[in-house]
Amino acid sequence: MEACGMSFIKYLLFIFNLIFAISGLAVLIIGGVVLANVGEFQRYVDSTVLGPPIVLIVVGAIIFLIASLGCCGAIKENYYMLIAFAVLLGVIFIIELAVGIAASVAKDDFTTALRSSLESSMTNYTATKADKESWDGIQKSLKCCGISNPKGWEKVVGNGQVPITCCREGTAPTPSSNPPTCPFSTDQTLVFQEGCYDKIKLKIKDNIIVIMGVGIGIAFIELAGIVLAVCLAATIKKEQEEKKIAVLKIWTEKNGEEKPTIEISTINT
Repeated sequence: MEACGMSFIKYLLFIFNLIFAISGLAVLIIGGVVLANVGEFQRYVDSTVLGPPIVLIVVGAIIFLIASLGCCGAIKENYYMLIAFAVLLGVIFIIELAVGIAASVAKDDFTTALRSSLESSMTNYTATKADKESWDGIQKSLKCCGISNPKGWEKVVGNGQVPITCCREGTAPTPSSNPPTCPFSTDQTLVFQEGCYDKIKLKIKDNIIVIMGVGIGIAFIELAGIVLAVCLAATIKKEQEEKKIAVLKIWTEKNGEEKPTIEISTINT
């Protein structure tokens, strides 16, 4: 009956590790997608926003490797591999909880630094190529203009003007403007009216929520793996002890009170 129980746990753990390996790849991919989404704003955010997706990528790769260890330990019924698997899962569990908490903190703390960075970059729009390209890329991709609204550009590119990337596709630039601009308008069919700050903030928050969900969700799934690994390891250890006692009993019956010294490793068959 006990052997049946051990077999059940063994194959349950093996199936769990196959799923776990797939989830590791999923975590790695999600981390990469989030980093790509947030990375386009890296000029305006600090490491508290960029750090969690990077950690998620590393953790996803480690999960995949640890799952392989768990599969081998379960199939071979190796006590030490299973204990190592459980310990490593515990470490990853703590790391992923930390990533989830860090992402939760970053979700509310990055906004002040974001606005300050955008303001500083906007004043350098006509002075540095990097700031110009960054703003043009954001305004094109997010279909936004300025920090809060298009009016903020007038002090930078000229009165009554906004960068050409604020204007709808097909709008002709103002003659002789450098960098290219177009006339300011409150008509949203001509000029994007929404500010970029709110759009960037929303996009970053959405991605942070994904990180929180993945990090904390996978962390608690790992608890099941730890429990299964420890249960199987304990069952294997108990079976090894019973084998040792059985062999000692046979020797005692055949040779009287004289008991041989037998290492448990020699009877792990």
